[in-house]
Amino acid sequence: MFHSRGPSPSRTGLILGLCILLLYSSPLSCVAHFSQAKELFYSIKEGLPMGAFIGAIGRDLKLDFTVDPPLLFNLPEKKLSGQYVNLHNTTGDLYTSAMELDRETVCPDGSEHRGCVLSLDVFVLPHQYFQLVKVKISVEDVNDNRPRFPVEAICVSIPENAPVNARFAVEQSAVDPDLGSHSVQTYWLVNDFGVFTLDVEENEGGELTPFLIVTEALDRETQAEYITDIVAEDGGSPPLLGTATLKIIITDVNDNCPRFTKSLMNITLHGNTSKGAHLGRLHAFDSDLGANAEISYAYSERVPRDTRSLFHLDRASGLIKLAGKIDTHTSEFYKLTVLANGPGCIPAVATVNVHVRKVIAALPTVVPRYIAVERDGVVTMKESEPAFSPIAFFTVKNPDVSQKLDCHLEGFGPFRLTPYQRLQNEYLLETTQDLDYEETQEYELTVVTQGARGGGPVIKTFLKVQVLDENDNAPIFQQSLVEISVEENNPPNTFLYHFQATDRDSGSRGEVIYILGGDAPDIFAVDRDTGVLSVATALDREEKEKYRFSVRALDQGTPRRESVATVLIRVEDRNDNTPRFINKDFTFFVPENFPGFGEIGVLSVADADSGENGWVALSILNGSDVFVIDTGRGALRARTPLDREQQGTYELWVEAVDGGKPALSCVTMVTVLLLDVNDNPPVVLFPQSNQSYMLVLPDTPPGTPVTEVYAVDRDTGMNAVIAYSIIKRKGAEPASFDIDPETGNITLQRELSNRGLYSLLVRVSDHGQPEPLHATVVVNLFVNETVSNESYIQSLLTREAEVAEVEERPWYVGQLTDRPRPYELFPCQPVLIALSVTCLGLLLFVVALSSYICCRRIRERGGDGREEEVEASLKMNGGSVRVVDRKIRQMANI
Repeated sequence: MFHSRGPSPSRTGLILGLCILLLYSSPLSCVAHFSQAKELFYSIKEGLPMGAFIGAIGRDLKLDFTVDPPLLFNLPEKKLSGQYVNLHNTTGDLYTSAMELDRETVCPDGSEHRGCVLSLDVFVLPHQYFQLVKVKISVEDVNDNRPRFPVEAICVSIPENAPVNARFAVEQSAVDPDLGSHSVQTYWLVNDFGVFTLDVEENEGGELTPFLIVTEALDRETQAEYITDIVAEDGGSPPLLGTATLKIIITDVNDNCPRFTKSLMNITLHGNTSKGAHLGRLHAFDSDLGANAEISYAYSERVPRDTRSLFHLDRASGLIKLAGKIDTHTSEFYKLTVLANGPGCIPAVATVNVHVRKVIAALPTVVPRYIAVERDGVVTMKESEPAFSPIAFFTVKNPDVSQKLDCHLEGFGPFRLTPYQRLQNEYLLETTQDLDYEETQEYELTVVTQGARGGGPVIKTFLKVQVLDENDNAPIFQQSLVEISVEENNPPNTFLYHFQATDRDSGSRGEVIYILGGDAPDIFAVDRDTGVLSVATALDREEKEKYRFSVRALDQGTPRRESVATVLIRVEDRNDNTPRFINKDFTFFVPENFPGFGEIGVLSVADADSGENGWVALSILNGSDVFVIDTGRGALRARTPLDREQQGTYELWVEAVDGGKPALSCVTMVTVLLLDVNDNPPVVLFPQSNQSYMLVLPDTPPGTPVTEVYAVDRDTGMNAVIAYSIIKRKGAEPASFDIDPETGNITLQRELSNRGLYSLLVRVSDHGQPEPLHATVVVNLFVNETVSNESYIQSLLTREAEVAEVEERPWYVGQLTDRPRPYELFPCQPVLIALSVTCLGLLLFVVALSSYICCRRIRERGGDGREEEVEASLKMNGGSVRVVDRKIRQMANI
């Protein structure tokens, strides 16, 4: 049984100390830092796509990720997290979550001094490791907004008497949401017409205001309006532009006074002229506009009151009428002084002399009957009326039948007065040609009736013809063909051209609007009112080099008239395309021993740019001492023949550089693989020579491998596949050995009954094409229980080697050169036979002599021959056999 005891005071203190030590040495010690929030600061640029990395909270805090349970990171502000950032809950990595982080959206009220900062609270969990991390993310501004004017058209009014260097503020300045140098930096005019310039002033708040400055004297009567574009430019690289139409209106100043077209007018009337008759009309004009051009007619104070009452002067039109009855029996003369008054002007003066002739008898009268629209002696006609259009009939009534009258027309204009169809005293007033409002707006005519011979009273009937404007003129472009050059990769909404078309018609009939023709691509736009042509997107010369379309100018008349201008836009090339190899990499297979400077292959490269920008030069970055490249064709060549056995693969890096400024380049890898050619015969490594030999015991069972032939070929593939064959055999039983054609192993095929030296001439051949190469070696096998006389064996090997060499040479030579005919190698066949017989006799003599000497030595030693042989073999164990063994070991080492 176990007995429980209460802890002793010493044990309690020990446990408490261990707890305190663990508290401060374990991760739980972070509980003591609950009140200490850590701060991290990150800076990113606006415009980052979704998923862009911001920072690693866990790594930057140097937290231990090996603790258990693992650390977790949490963002309590889910709305802010989902809108702008994402937090990886296990690694603490912060990423952007918006499709594109926009500083102006995140901080719409941010200023350059305060900046744009996102503040986040991040919790490090679980509670054992809890930390509060204050994260601040500064969103830096980039130039992603172009300046924009609050209105599309800005009007500035300048009086025509404005002095030179007078300044007029353009209040509708451009706004750019970007900050600092990315905001609006300057303004400029597309066309200053030589009479304006633009200055920019900065106020205390840092805002820029453009001021229009007059550089030359203005005259509204010469040109009343100037239309151009004002451009706002920010400080980005490249800068972004914003445009608006600037309409400069020259306001009228009363700098012109009325003037009479005629300062003297003579009027003759008879005493019986009826009351209300039109005597004449004075005409004055003022070049000013509006109230400054208002003219009123009045008599001078020098004209007596009763005269004024007799001759009525219309203050607005200047028409003089007979307002009272004159004395028909006396001749009188009236002088009328008429003033044309304008605001703030000295009146213009005209004199009207009225001659009243005495009535002797009843005077002729002229009765007008109007065909055209008439009011108060003013006839209105449309300019579209054709020639010979009738205006009015004039009937002359003459009480004196005996008096013949003449009626004719005075005045300037395309009119005529002719008798009508031979009727007496009937006259027709008509036009002689088409009227043109744009040339003359009104005509003053006088129908004069008097005696045929110039005597008698003169009767004048005054008539005013006003021409009404019609829409008979189409707008006219200053240029019917506009050629524009624009560099590719232009910023969006780039200004291209300002069209100007004029219409001679008046009122709305002369107001022109501009529209694009149906053949214009959608990327182009023209301002309907100002005629400013712009392109909405960046142009790419490689996509399209030329654009040709039409622009129409239409007036506001009925029916509308229009004219067409052709626009030809040429997109100029920029070096914006990197040279591109047709293949990602190139691999060329070349047979070895390829001749020097032969063409290995062609590296095709293309550049979409044109001119110098599209000219490409090729260079080898490595291996230039072995290879050379032809820049013109891109042909790769080797400086010298290549040997696969020295190096089978070459990897080159080739660079293509265009001729642009700055130049663009690309790199590709070229692999040259050398294909094997059967240019190496097999090399026999074992046996090492034709004089080496192998001891084979007579009791070796059939099927036992006794030795091998080992050869190598430096070629590859079928050129290196070696076949072994025995082409000649020598010995007592030459067919006792055979060779494996694939491995070269030589195997004993049957039991050996005869001892002695066996020689095998082995041919080692490859499988190359078109003709295999080969080598030969002599394999010597000495069949015996031991080596009895090594010098004797060496003499046999030497003789066999000489015979093998003689026998092998014709065969070997035949494989390498054209084999000569037998009679060419040996022209003296009888001599050869005699030499062969002699050599064979000498050989038999030597063998017999050697056998005799050996037998005699054996007899001298005494005893049985077999025992002597055993003894000899035993003796040789200490000497001769060791030599054989040594040779065998040497051959095995080979």
